[in-house]
Amino acid sequence: MYIYLKDINKYLDKVVILKGWVFNFRSSGSIYFIQFRDGSGQIQGVVSKKEVNQITWENCQKLTIESSIVMTGRVYEEKRSPAGYEMAVEKLEIINLAEEYPIAKKDHGVDFLMEYRHLWLRSSRQSAILKIRDEIIWAIRSFMRQNNFTLTDSPILTPTSCEGTTTLFKTDYFSEPAYLSQSGQLYSEAAIFALGRVYDFGPTFRAEKSKTRRHLTEFWMMDAEAAFVEHEENMKIQENLISYVVEQVLQNRQEELKILERDIKPLEKIKSPFNKITYDRAIKLLNKKGIKAKWGDDFGADEETIISKSYDNPVFIEKFPAEIKAFYMKPDPNDKRLVLGSDLIATEGYGEIIGGSQRIDDLKTLEQKLKEYKLQRKDFEWYLDLRRYGSVPHSGFGLGIERTVAWICGLDHIRETIPFPRTINRLRP
Repeated sequence: MYIYLKDINKYLDKVVILKGWVFNFRSSGSIYFIQFRDGSGQIQGVVSKKEVNQITWENCQKLTIESSIVMTGRVYEEKRSPAGYEMAVEKLEIINLAEEYPIAKKDHGVDFLMEYRHLWLRSSRQSAILKIRDEIIWAIRSFMRQNNFTLTDSPILTPTSCEGTTTLFKTDYFSEPAYLSQSGQLYSEAAIFALGRVYDFGPTFRAEKSKTRRHLTEFWMMDAEAAFVEHEENMKIQENLISYVVEQVLQNRQEELKILERDIKPLEKIKSPFNKITYDRAIKLLNKKGIKAKWGDDFGADEETIISKSYDNPVFIEKFPAEIKAFYMKPDPNDKRLVLGSDLIATEGYGEIIGGSQRIDDLKTLEQKLKEYKLQRKDFEWYLDLRRYGSVPHSGFGLGIERTVAWICGLDHIRETIPFPRTINRLRP
């Protein structure tokens, strides 16, 4: 019977078939110890010369790192093994005998490993990161469904910008200029008038010439929009979402967190309610810490790191100056200089993981903002229609998947959070 290693505890003392790859092996002369993986788990296969036929033994002698094989044998409990089980191999077949593997056991530089990203993914560390990424994504989807959000799909090709014209990737669309999407937000706003609460999930693009450990030119976003939700409730939804995601990872990915040597104590402290400070208070905090920040400055990685390390829980920075935020954010009725927006800053210096706001729901205010930001009205007539026909108070936010993965995994650089990262100096593999 062919099985996956994740289910192996159901087959104790039974003969099963495993299909996968050799990631290491050694021999004591009459016994081969084969470290085997199939994508769902790992196990050691033990091959005794006196217990197998000549063909199987000769196949063992041919083995190379990353060869693909089929092992048939009896599963037994072995408490000394990291997996808790081993296989007494009765038959071993080679599917493909791998050439000399370029990623040896010795240390390699990051540039070398990124050139071989397609092979580096096979390492236990990189596999663990991708499994945690998968857990995060499914936790997000589960939370959104539980909270009455419907998945919608926003276009990747757009006629104009959402977050500012300086970071757009331009392309040709049948002789008409088009751009790779910076966010699905505006289209999600349109969908709330049909579905109430919606979210989209897909790749977004920013042509930022940034080389920081927090930036990619292509990354994945979850954009959420909700009708009849205002600023405070918008932050509460984000708080509950992040709490749920962290809880699910801690519950379901302990093995992967151990592989990454992630200290989970900071994650175990992530509980509602989160901290909340105004932009004004954040400026004062930075000044107190010796950072010369002034009113009207946007916060970068250094400022976010200092703010985040002042709290054990994630912290919302809210009510930013309108001049440094997007055109669609609703002005604070108590101070028109500010907007009802927030950034959620992760703990341990990982910076912003969510940006959100209450959106402008008044037609005249939105028209005025388009003028202030020098945006072409003709490109936004459809967006203005949303304020003409049944406008309501509404809010939304965008969560960056890669930054969230980096934070939860405790990674030093965002490039490890996605299978094939795109940065300003890397388009391959």
